[in-house]
Amino acid sequence: MTEDYTPESQDQKDSLYEHHAFTVDKGQAPLRIDKYLMNRIENAIRNKIQTAAKNGNIFVNDEAVKSSYKVKPSDEIRVMFEHPPFENLLVGEDIPLDVVYEDDELLVVNKPAGMVVHPGHGNYSGTLINALIHRFDNLPNNSSERPGLVHRIDKDTSGLLVVAKTEEAMAHLSSQFAKKTSEREYVALVWGNMDEDEGTIEGNIGRHQKNRLQNTVYLDDEEGNGKPAVTHYKVIERLGYITMVACKLETGRTHQIRVHMKHIGHTLFNDERYGGNLILKGTTFTKYKQFVDNCFKILPRQALHAKTLGFVHPKTNEFMRFESEIPEDIQQCIEKWRHYSKHVDH
Repeated sequence: MTEDYTPESQDQKDSLYEHHAFTVDKGQAPLRIDKYLMNRIENAIRNKIQTAAKNGNIFVNDEAVKSSYKVKPSDEIRVMFEHPPFENLLVGEDIPLDVVYEDDELLVVNKPAGMVVHPGHGNYSGTLINALIHRFDNLPNNSSERPGLVHRIDKDTSGLLVVAKTEEAMAHLSSQFAKKTSEREYVALVWGNMDEDEGTIEGNIGRHQKNRLQNTVYLDDEEGNGKPAVTHYKVIERLGYITMVACKLETGRTHQIRVHMKHIGHTLFNDERYGGNLILKGTTFTKYKQFVDNCFKILPRQALHAKTLGFVHPKTNEFMRFESEIPEDIQQCIEKWRHYSKHVDH
């Protein structure tokens, strides 16, 4: 808590905290709340969670609990983490945005790779939200107190996002994402030649027990880990040692496509966090290694682009679908692999 804080205003006190709220799934097995929250809150370390519990800032059904409390189905959990004053996190910045569509209710933005969606964890400026609050006054907050955000994509994933400009639009669009009626299709390059032309990946996604920077797939019989996730994929083009695929999401878990593709043995090309920045398929020839290294330089991020976004407009009830061109870095990488695969036997 800051030293100059005076506890006269609850709003002022609340502004010093980062809030999270969860309802425990009905099928949840008993699990310590600190472990449960590590699986649910991105980038949360156990020490931070245990400190929150020690300070009486973790509540279950409106009662403060210790970190050893075991969650039960349908528990209502609220967590408050101290962070720098909220006004210091949310500063409007004049950052150009690629606006694909805009009206009084919403806008659709084509986010470049490298832009963080919302401030936090060392990224307190240069984010999409900094750009949005410079451009718009009084954007509605989502359930995580983030202005305008209906959904998010990773920093190094490019592509389409819808932003709500009114409370009504936020509620309507958030409901569509929750009920899985929105349409989201991504294009990805993955390591390996996929066996099937299309398929569905199902598997609960939760925080990796040993590598906290990664998520992983947990099978149904593994205790209390992860949330259900479903990804449909279809091969667009086979390029020898890599494959271009389209992925449609039914759910929107953190790193979902990246985790599901790794789970079936087809890690995203140059996805450093999940090991895709290593040569996972191909030959041992020095020339091949040089070729792949050149591809990594052209595409210095995971090969993932949010290409299609569809939803029902909250005011007109019209279904709207937007398409975004595959960015230049992914296009160049595809062209190099096309040329390579034509001249090499696999």
